[in-house]
Amino acid sequence: MIFLQNYLLSLMMLVPMIGAFFILIIRHQDKEIEKRNIRSVALLATLATFALSCLLWAGFDNADAGFQFTENYAWIGDTVRYNIGVDGISMLFVVLTAFLMPIVVLGSWESVETRVKEYMIAFLLLETLMIGVFCALDIFLFYVFFEGGLIPMYLLIGVWGGVNRIYASFKFFLYTLLGSVLMLVAILYMYMETGTTDIPLLMTHHFAPSVQTWLWLAFFASFAVKMPMWPVHTWLPDAHVQAPTGGSVILAGVLLKMGGYGFLRFSLPMFPDASQDFAWLIFALSIIAVVYTSLVALVQEDIKKLIAYSSVAHMGFVTIGIFVFNANGIEGAIFTMLSHGVVSGALFLCVGVIYDRLHTREIKRYGGLSVNMKIYATIFVILSMASVGLPGTSGFVGEFLVLNGSFAYNSWVSFGAATGVILGAAYMLYLVRRLVFGELDKDDVKAMPDLSLREKIIFAPLIAAVFWMGIYPNSFLDPVHASVEKLISTHFAVVKHAAPAPAEMQGEHAAPAHAEHEAH
Repeated sequence: MIFLQNYLLSLMMLVPMIGAFFILIIRHQDKEIEKRNIRSVALLATLATFALSCLLWAGFDNADAGFQFTENYAWIGDTVRYNIGVDGISMLFVVLTAFLMPIVVLGSWESVETRVKEYMIAFLLLETLMIGVFCALDIFLFYVFFEGGLIPMYLLIGVWGGVNRIYASFKFFLYTLLGSVLMLVAILYMYMETGTTDIPLLMTHHFAPSVQTWLWLAFFASFAVKMPMWPVHTWLPDAHVQAPTGGSVILAGVLLKMGGYGFLRFSLPMFPDASQDFAWLIFALSIIAVVYTSLVALVQEDIKKLIAYSSVAHMGFVTIGIFVFNANGIEGAIFTMLSHGVVSGALFLCVGVIYDRLHTREIKRYGGLSVNMKIYATIFVILSMASVGLPGTSGFVGEFLVLNGSFAYNSWVSFGAATGVILGAAYMLYLVRRLVFGELDKDDVKAMPDLSLREKIIFAPLIAAVFWMGIYPNSFLDPVHASVEKLISTHFAVVKHAAPAPAEMQGEHAAPAHAEHEAH
């Protein structure tokens, strides 16, 4: 047990790689048996990783604001180290990643028939890299994991994607790589100035305000593309539409969260003055994203594209929550990311279910699914309500906290964010009406069978998570409290204690929290 506790995070990254190695050496004369063995090994590896993530959650001390389960070894010289650990901000993202992976493997069980071995290896390597992003406590190690995740996802879209997969995969790769090159330059500068790549140490270093501006913009270029924020979001709809179902689930469920996590781990604690100076820019881009992409979602004819645009709108909520610099806003942003990971992942699986039956994503080709696919229709409506933010579902808690936090900061920012709730209800209810209800007048739609046992098993944990997060959110908020409180009290004490009227806020937020920062 002590061994597990000391090396838990490394084991979580190692198990998928061991699974990938075993898949690599699987050979059988009967190709169907070989495929089944490959899928079984991938499922076992992802389930084992999820079991380890449950141990991580169970052993996590909610009262400790520092990093836990840490491991630190020399890697490149004595400068760059294999330094990993989790705090309240990152731990639940590791659990989310491990939770979604077995569901993705099960979801791809019958839909992927070509190059099954390579497909499963790509997903297992991607799992290792995604967990690494949330665990890395060395900024260079973070960059390696952050960029490394591009390669498996690029292959997943480019090899197993739709008709325009090559265009979509190149666009995805180039957009995200371009933003990250600027971040690499900033990382090198930070190392030259401080002499360390250790993230906890860099959090305590106070960069000069003029330097913070440039470093913040360099990191922003990378994280804004990854989120994705308007106007650098255009790669996302193409990537989602062309990606296989499993690729879409992981893209929406985990990869989009890396941008928000990056803002919380780097932009806010390392560049607090610049974060306050640029808050107006974040709010402007986020409100445009919430309103504009919601309106674009309303006119989509492709189900995947509609859900992809809804993801951009939800991420706009997240960035608003992060940059109001108070506990409700930041905790709401983290909760929204976790909820969105589960809900949007499940919605893409819903699209995959009907695409496997009819091989089209056009909304007008469906209708009346509540007649012949009652269980599917029920699940789709529940997930749509969670996406809208219906009380009792996971979507409500995060949106409520973000609106609460943003209202304490500035009522106009809160008003801008709230329009997204109304527009979100509009496009999701419109989709539900056209897909699930209406007249069942097409013979091929009438012939579509309801969910199989495998598909019911896939959706059961996702629906359970939606209601668990909605009914008892404290089990997800409790691990987050201490780390968020530490982040705010160390870097944003002036903002935290301020609750001025909007007219007074301009001067209040311009004043950096130097005194409080130095005291800590």
